[in-house]
Amino acid sequence: MGVDIESVAEATSGAVGALLSTTILYPLDTCKTRYQADDRASGRQKYRNLSDVLWEAVSTRQILSLYQGLGTKNLQSFIAQFVYFYGYSYFKRLYLSKSGSKSIGTKANLIIAAAAGACTAIVTQPLDTASSRMQTTTFGKSKGLWKTLTEGTWSEAFDGLGISLLLTSNPAIQYTVFDQLKQRLLKEKQNKLDAGSSPEALSAFSAFVLGAISKSIATFLTYPAIRCKVMIQAADSNDDVVKKPQQKQRRKTVSGVLYSIWRKEGFLGYFKGLQAQILKTVLSSALLLMIKEKISVTTWILVLALRRYLLLTSARLKSA
Repeated sequence: MGVDIESVAEATSGAVGALLSTTILYPLDTCKTRYQADDRASGRQKYRNLSDVLWEAVSTRQILSLYQGLGTKNLQSFIAQFVYFYGYSYFKRLYLSKSGSKSIGTKANLIIAAAAGACTAIVTQPLDTASSRMQTTTFGKSKGLWKTLTEGTWSEAFDGLGISLLLTSNPAIQYTVFDQLKQRLLKEKQNKLDAGSSPEALSAFSAFVLGAISKSIATFLTYPAIRCKVMIQAADSNDDVVKKPQQKQRRKTVSGVLYSIWRKEGFLGYFKGLQAQILKTVLSSALLLMIKEKISVTTWILVLALRRYLLLTSARLKSA
């Protein structure tokens, strides 16, 4: 089976968009992750709100530590978005060619998006775990990617994989809503234009708004699982390491984390940090989709030019 050039172009533009949006919003992502991982132990809570995390970095003169793990996060985001957009675009085109339909319904779109998300989660889980541990390590004491991954067993690098697979419903909901809204908006614009005119592309503002709406809906519906995943992947506190240097840390489980949140924080604890999560993910996803929409044409041209160059080079080598 040959390489699907359109899927490659789609995946590349999505990966570049993810790289830029992740870098721009990384300090906010670090604050959000540390706030979510903080649990109320013995009636005490380290962070009362998101700004407390920022103040800790400023007061300890570790403001650059807000970027600890950025390289790992960028690598994870780039690979994740490339795999996701390639899988999503490829599965969508495969479905259309096999079914003979001209459009994809909501149910089929959800299944396709979930399948692409599952592939992405399995491929990038070790990087996702490492980046979460690096972000939640004490400011100024973050370790490199390899050291972070090799501190525990190989299976621990896949901590939270079950929840990650469950959370494939998040991008499935997001991109389904985005695609449906995008199609309706473009159809309305096309109806206002002449029948023979070329179809319009989404404006940057329209892509931003649609991205924000779609991600807000997905985040709200899946947030308890999101916080549970962060707490499972978070680095152990230094206090515990000092108090129990010889005791092996117990492995965190989904049921254990859910029970801990319920016991220490109650039902509302499952939604602790929801505002921060929505702020970060909405901005990130909206920026990603906006950048992707704007560079997709350029990426398509570059991929075609590269393909043409490779074909010409191959032909010259055969004729030589």
